[in-house]
Amino acid sequence: MKTDSSQSMWRPSTKLGWWSVRLAAAFVILMVINNTIFMRLPEDVTWRVTVLPFYGIFMMLCGLTAGIVGLVAVIRQHERSRLVWLTMLPGLFALFFILGEFLVPH
Repeated sequence: MKTDSSQSMWRPSTKLGWWSVRLAAAFVILMVINNTIFMRLPEDVTWRVTVLPFYGIFMMLCGLTAGIVGLVAVIRQHERSRLVWLTMLPGLFALFFILGEFLVPH
């Protein structure tokens, strides 16, 4: 049986903490939609070329923003929620891909 102290370790206590959790959840949902639907479309779908770059940028911005907001919540507002600490993983993931696009030539 869970006690109040174990539940409070998972739930964010600040508004920035909740924002980072929501943005990380949006990133994960967008990533699942991207991998299950958009990447399986055939190449000849006409709207794919125009929609997917904007979708990808929005998805990466959600992940990067989740990590940044989570880091700000931990450093400035002393947030100690485990969920907020986990939001830094999508932020690092997005940062890894964004840096890879700029540092590694195709």
